[in-house]
Amino acid sequence: MVREKYPWATLSANQVNRGYGAAANQAIAQCGTGYVLLLNSDTLVPSGAVEFLCCYLDQHPKAGIVGPRVVNADGTLQATCYPFPQPLDTFLENSRWAVVLGRLIRRYIPGIGRLYLRTWSHDSQRIVPWVKGAALAIRCEAFHAVGGFDESFFMYFEDADLCCRMKKAGWEVHFAPVTTIVHAGGRSTEKVRADMAAQLLCSTHLFYQRHSSPVTTFLVTGIINGLMLAQWIGGTLRLIWTHDVEKREVISQKIAACKTVLQWKASVRTLSQ
Repeated sequence: MVREKYPWATLSANQVNRGYGAAANQAIAQCGTGYVLLLNSDTLVPSGAVEFLCCYLDQHPKAGIVGPRVVNADGTLQATCYPFPQPLDTFLENSRWAVVLGRLIRRYIPGIGRLYLRTWSHDSQRIVPWVKGAALAIRCEAFHAVGGFDESFFMYFEDADLCCRMKKAGWEVHFAPVTTIVHAGGRSTEKVRADMAAQLLCSTHLFYQRHSSPVTTFLVTGIINGLMLAQWIGGTLRLIWTHDVEKREVISQKIAACKTVLQWKASVRTLSQ
């Protein structure tokens, strides 16, 4: 379809799935421009978005990456700015307490909302730790200076890793609502949702290995393994009294994902294939 309808586009049709970061490196290497707009496959870009982002990078020469405002398909805000992972944050996020904490902050401590990135309204430009890779305007000079994406990350956290390395190299990571991009979110992975959940946790673990101390990495490994074991046991118990075929399939997939995460090396190798 791309060859027929968009003959002017440069198409790289890989025979195997190399992973998000590796594919992005491959594509960006073929670009001769100063900036690149990297997008997920389930995004919609409004007219003028490229020009607005290019203008912002022109005006902020220290910015290696700028993330635009992103919304869900229904128009609601999609949080794209995050702090770098810490053990407590990893526990909250993977035990779903992050959602509860965000609601409590928004309701009872509104002044903290701008500091806690998950509850921030994303209504003004600012320097942030890292931005989600669904839509990234990248300065190629900075990208190449740090070696591009780390291809060890098959999927997930390659964006956080890139932003972290850019910051260490002296570049800034910005959020700027100069344009709004729609991101359907999960459309390209919904058929393999359990595997992607496992991949997310494997990539989280890899990020800690790359950027944290051995003690912190050991602590996070224990947190993730404990959460997965608890979810595995809970899912097994739910299967006992769940008779709906579709619900049983979903539960079984989640149990399989937990087993995969508990086998780190095997999981990374299997999912990468």
